[in-house]
Amino acid sequence: MNGATTIEADRIGPERDGRTLTERAPTWIDVCASATLKLDRGVACLADGQQVAVFRVSPTGQLFAVSNFDPFSGAFVVSRGLIGSRTVDGRARPMVASPMYKDAFDLETGVCLDDDSQRLDRFAVSEHDGVVRVSARPIGYGGDLATRAP
Repeated sequence: MNGATTIEADRIGPERDGRTLTERAPTWIDVCASATLKLDRGVACLADGQQVAVFRVSPTGQLFAVSNFDPFSGAFVVSRGLIGSRTVDGRARPMVASPMYKDAFDLETGVCLDDDSQRLDRFAVSEHDGVVRVSARPIGYGGDLATRAP
């Protein structure tokens, strides 16, 4: 992709305490062509100044996006991690092991499976017209509730 394309939209949120809230839907940033994102390989990208690691996980091809910052090493290396799964509470969880100290992070929740006091920020991710997109801000940041691309 030559440059980042962003899409931003406003929408009206639910009423709370008699007030209608305006919620800002995420800004979406084009990361790469869908065909270039290989199974079980990470891609690092910039989303609103933050490094994000994007993965397509086998066998389902599901997409995940988490912070590229490894909190244990202090390096931006998560996109180079090893993809796999770990069984937690009887369920196989998709995970990435950081290439530095091999700490495993659950790709669905961002929580470190070796030390639950650490976690990676998660980003909404989708495919649209052959392009992989990530949200510019982490899920839950600044009241962003929407997690699907237009």
